[in-house]
Amino acid sequence: MKEKEFKRIYVWQVPVRIFHWANALSIVVLAVTGIIIANPPALQSDHEAYETFYMGYVRVSHFIAAYVFVAAMLLRIYWAFVGNQYAHWKSFVPFTKKWFSNLFYVIKHDVFMLPYNEKKSKLLHISVGHNSLASFTYLIMFVLALIMVFTGFGLYSQNASWWLPKLFSWVPTFLGSDFTTRLIHHISMWLIIFLVIIHIYFVIYHDVTEKEGEVSSMINGHIFKEKS
Repeated sequence: MKEKEFKRIYVWQVPVRIFHWANALSIVVLAVTGIIIANPPALQSDHEAYETFYMGYVRVSHFIAAYVFVAAMLLRIYWAFVGNQYAHWKSFVPFTKKWFSNLFYVIKHDVFMLPYNEKKSKLLHISVGHNSLASFTYLIMFVLALIMVFTGFGLYSQNASWWLPKLFSWVPTFLGSDFTTRLIHHISMWLIIFLVIIHIYFVIYHDVTEKEGEVSSMINGHIFKEKS
């Protein structure tokens, strides 16, 4: 049996990889610290609470991660206009006939694991960079990220000492109350965590089944595609 031959393609440029890892790290820190802030643990200590400053460190970590998250988002938005074809915003919202064909292919065969016709598969599943399901998922994550930024800074604006968070002071009023704002912020966080888990699963799944180097591509920028 003839072995498959692959070609090496440079897909993920340096700014995209910086965004990816900065975003991933900030999400982890935001999720962990956010859960602690929402439900502070009762700590046993020989010192008084004001002497430990435990929650203060948690809040500071949350705020720093939030600024990293926003900076990474701004970098990604900028690169969506000046980056290569795989990073360009058009690759996320084309909604063409080919895009929908690829979307249904991925849902049918990668999600529900249904058998497929190999010849037809090669026509529909050719996707260098993100496939249609992944691009649509990232579009949803971007919307959720915007919600997190608006609600997060909206809650922070009441105690903020500088102008940036204060730009969002209208958000709690618009949503009706601090409770509603906090609830939306919390729900959006769990939705992002869910999508991140799905993302990690499919990256590993495709790397194992297709051997195209999806995992390492976010380190070296290259993936491998079978030669036609």
